[in-house]
Amino acid sequence: MLSPMLTITQELHDKIVAHARQDHPDEACGIIAGPAGSGRPERFIPMLNAARSPTFYEFDSADLLKLYREMDDRDEEPVVVYHSHTATEAYPSRTDVAYAGEPGAHYVLVSTAECGNDEGPFSFRSFRIVDGEITEEEVRIVPAYED
Repeated sequence: MLSPMLTITQELHDKIVAHARQDHPDEACGIIAGPAGSGRPERFIPMLNAARSPTFYEFDSADLLKLYREMDDRDEEPVVVYHSHTATEAYPSRTDVAYAGEPGAHYVLVSTAECGNDEGPFSFRSFRIVDGEITEEEVRIVPAYED
């Protein structure tokens, strides 16, 4: 069963928000990889939005293939798949659901709609998307992971 909560460090949370702010008005996107089977987000990997769009994101297919090979070599998996919404709330769109191909991942959305690229408040939410079904989950931000 999937964990009903995303636990993420303050540092990783802040990096996602900074990336969303930096790429605004286009959507930002990326992955946080973690050790396979751990469910623990550790390695922040900002990606280029190949669509360069304020309403849609798309990973560059060559970059994504390279990243998946790298994660495989490091015995990692995508724990968090994140992107920003620049004009709407932080909730998965129909397109987001259609492209959600990692049933074990947390899908994090950050909305910059209210504030543009200024300082917060940013909406930061996490979801599980499995077989087209969206389930929002609690986000717990911690200073560091406990071993």
